[in-house]
Amino acid sequence: MSKKELDPSLIPAHDGTGRIKLAFRTLDKEGAVTAEKGVTVPTGVSAFDAASWNGVAIDSTCGGYGTCKKCRVKIVDGDIPPSKLDFRAFTQSEIDAGWRLACLVRASSNTTIDVPPLTTRPKAATVGVGRQVILRPAVQKRYIELEEPTLHDQRTDIVRIFDAVDDIEASISLDAIRNVPTVLRESNYKVTAVFVDQELIEVEPGDTTEFRYAIAFDLGTTTVVATLLDLNTGTPVAVASMLNKQQPFGADVITRISATMLDSSALDKLRGLAQQTLAELTREVIAEAGVNPLHVYEVAIAGNATMTQLLLGINPEPLGVAPFIMASADYHGVKASDVGLELHPRAHAEILPSLGAYVGGDIVAGALASGMDRDKRLRLFIDVGTNCEIILGDGEKILSTAAPAGPAFEAASIKCGVRAASGAIETVKVQNGEIVIGTIENTKAIGICGSGLVDACASLVQLGLLDHSGRFVSDEIALEKAPKVADRLVTREGERVFILSWSGEVGDASNSVFLTQRDVRELQFAKAAIATGWALLLEEFGVAEGDIQQVLLAGSFGSYLSPASAIKIGLVPKLPVMRIVSAGNVAGEGAKMVLLSAQERNGAASLLDEITYVELSDRADFNDLFVTKLSFPE
Repeated sequence: MSKKELDPSLIPAHDGTGRIKLAFRTLDKEGAVTAEKGVTVPTGVSAFDAASWNGVAIDSTCGGYGTCKKCRVKIVDGDIPPSKLDFRAFTQSEIDAGWRLACLVRASSNTTIDVPPLTTRPKAATVGVGRQVILRPAVQKRYIELEEPTLHDQRTDIVRIFDAVDDIEASISLDAIRNVPTVLRESNYKVTAVFVDQELIEVEPGDTTEFRYAIAFDLGTTTVVATLLDLNTGTPVAVASMLNKQQPFGADVITRISATMLDSSALDKLRGLAQQTLAELTREVIAEAGVNPLHVYEVAIAGNATMTQLLLGINPEPLGVAPFIMASADYHGVKASDVGLELHPRAHAEILPSLGAYVGGDIVAGALASGMDRDKRLRLFIDVGTNCEIILGDGEKILSTAAPAGPAFEAASIKCGVRAASGAIETVKVQNGEIVIGTIENTKAIGICGSGLVDACASLVQLGLLDHSGRFVSDEIALEKAPKVADRLVTREGERVFILSWSGEVGDASNSVFLTQRDVRELQFAKAAIATGWALLLEEFGVAEGDIQQVLLAGSFGSYLSPASAIKIGLVPKLPVMRIVSAGNVAGEGAKMVLLSAQERNGAASLLDEITYVELSDRADFNDLFVTKLSFPE
């Protein structure tokens, strides 16, 4: 992997103007549409990244730098002006016909894009934040044609296979041996040997080398994402997500740990719900791709320490009380069947290792995908969520910590809060003194999600309707500061609220979507916890805010968070907006990397020794700094 600086113009960034729809149409060699997939992404994200994140395969070998000129796509519907590199890659007639390099396409409105078939089988895959991974998965297949045994050659069936695959120091379990004699003889000794981490897990009749799959899971506290990977090409073939079925037991890890302490049967229930979640997503991605589940030989799971232990049925109580001890940092020898997945019966389950009780395998995966151990710039990684994990590093020295942000960013504790679904207010902007909202899928507002909450508070601070302490101003000051929207600041059921979207006629606040004073306080507590975390890491590192060269906002929420709004409310350091970058679902990307490359898997394990965890709970200065971070920046 090259250690060159990433060109900021080529890094997906969310400019805060909302989300758009991209429709990808995959073509065959004759130009006929074979598949169609619509995705919703923030403006500013490249078409190549949007396709990669959503399981649409586009040719590329340069990692999205515009140098290999292989990510050729055709703009069918949408206005995408050509870049300088497009003129080097295409003739004028091709440009006029709509051909562009996908890594340079940054649509600002709904766009339809035709994707040609892959012309080559790539040897590398682009994942994470500009990372390129050489394809060397732990899952290997070898098609072999064996000589039949004779009286002069009485080698055992297993020795015969091992001799034919002499580049792997193989082992095999009794379970895998049972079918070998029958398969060999019924297929005339022409078989495919399937290895995972040098273990021979199956002998399949005939040549099945083209079927080699794995599933990467981002096991989040709130949302779980599954990506089915074709290990031959390194590309996603199906992606699915759903809410974690453990939600009824609480919105955060502390409440779920508490549930196991209060009810002896809760651990089994939580384990079952986690496994049901993974099983449903597995069935969904397999069905979408039309893949035989027996051809899925490995899964990787990136989750925080609590989610991991609950999935494995391990008592999480020690994680919830000082000194916060994990049962284990990593888990070896786990099978996919151990976590309730009906795939190949001997498929392996790779559990991403954890740094500590509150910096788990999901953050190790994120650090791997972000290259925190490789990039020499001073970078701040923030996974914004219920439990916010933070990493600060320059490639040599790496510090991490966790901050209890609470459920505000998931909108779980917000009066009109809803999850990020159709009708949720996701953007709030100030235009000519007016408030302009944007909803997911541009439908009628039904509530406000996390990114909308951050935008709303930032906009009200900008208008002067929220003061430095986070209190709504008086009617007189509101009329003076923001006369066009002062009438939206009303009293409802004895509480001061700001109307974001009227339900019917202006002035009728009964069923409107609004922001309460308590909502603002919830956001302040959440952002103060995060800001205190990164401020203490900066102090520990011996650097100032201005020294940070890049801030990576990770996680599904970080993908849609406006950098400008994050700066305005003090969630991130006060830096130029271009230094604040959306990193996307890097936990899922890290899980993909360990499936695509055994070398990257070793890299994930080595991060445990390279990253130093900083515990905040015993810092004497935490509370004082937390109080100062509650206020909105002047």
